[in-house]
Amino acid sequence: MPPIAPTIDQLIEPVGRCLTAEVAERLVSLRANPELQLEVDRLADKANRGTLTEDERTQYEQYVSFSQFVTLLQIEARDLLDSRSGID
Repeated sequence: MPPIAPTIDQLIEPVGRCLTAEVAERLVSLRANPELQLEVDRLADKANRGTLTEDERTQYEQYVSFSQFVTLLQIEARDLLDSRSGID
């Protein structure tokens, strides 16, 4: 999967440059609301058991993709906050 990483970095890094410290802090603390998390957990359990319907699989894959994207943004946000506080 190494060929994909530079492309993802090329997409995420410019967004990271747009972050203010306040936005970065909010992004780092961003979490799904409890109702959504319960639904994602339910779909994850069904995925692990191999019992997802096609619609559920599509929905779950969208959640996973979005979660991965947010995680990458949170990494950028943490890096920004660490660089401003002098942590390496």
